[in-house]
Amino acid sequence: MTQFKREDETLEIQERMAAEVSAAKVIDSPAQMTPVYRDSLINLLFMQADSELAGALGYVPCVKMAPTVEEYLAASMIVKDEFRHARVVYKLLENMHEDVDAHVRAHDFTLRLSDTDANIGSKRAADDKRVNIFYYPIDSWIDFCMFNFCMDRGAGHQLEDSLEASYRPWARVLEGIFKEEKFHIAHGDNWVKRLAQDPATHDAAQSALDKWYVRTMNIFGRPNSPKNQVYRELGLKKRDNHDVRLGFAQEVADRCKENGLVLPEWKPDWENIPWDAYVVG
Repeated sequence: MTQFKREDETLEIQERMAAEVSAAKVIDSPAQMTPVYRDSLINLLFMQADSELAGALGYVPCVKMAPTVEEYLAASMIVKDEFRHARVVYKLLENMHEDVDAHVRAHDFTLRLSDTDANIGSKRAADDKRVNIFYYPIDSWIDFCMFNFCMDRGAGHQLEDSLEASYRPWARVLEGIFKEEKFHIAHGDNWVKRLAQDPATHDAAQSALDKWYVRTMNIFGRPNSPKNQVYRELGLKKRDNHDVRLGFAQEVADRCKENGLVLPEWKPDWENIPWDAYVVG
């Protein structure tokens, strides 16, 4: 291939992308979408919806772990929120003529690893599009609270990145989801503070943090992902994957310092971390 041919192909790609970006400033209906925009959006929506559904089903057993009647209600509300999130995002997909019922029937969203202490890193345990942290079981109330503290916080950082998405129906849906996600995070923060500052439960809280923090750090994708760059150019996301991760990590570090917990070391295995982050909440 000659240098001139390579330059011509590069220019063609740039011109096509410029056209895609120009067409994606504000989208209100599927009829306005270019093929690249539609494929990118569908991928993000299925990742989010599958994570919401798997998350809700994983939280259901946590309701009976609650220590008080008040916490039965709180846990039940979190479960209800996650099912609602899944439904509204799947509805967006149905409006784009995706067969959501067939997709849901094709996968087992109750699937969990049998080993509580398993470490699958960034690998996937099935072929649905949930973030892989939802393959791990939640086995105790402390686990559930730390999951809220870590994973729901991670989800909040990812959702915040798309609150002004160029597809306005999604942006409107995310606004409500983000508000409810803040409640889940607050639930985790309040309980982690109680657990960490009580000598009787401090070590158990630290152990749960060691487990769920590292798992959450694996969900954000790699830096400089080509697909993430496309999402940003189309107005579906704002930041690089790793920038979102760093924002999450700093916030957790601040909370740990307040509560006398030690932030676990996370050693990135970049070769095995998937390029693309998952949108959850």
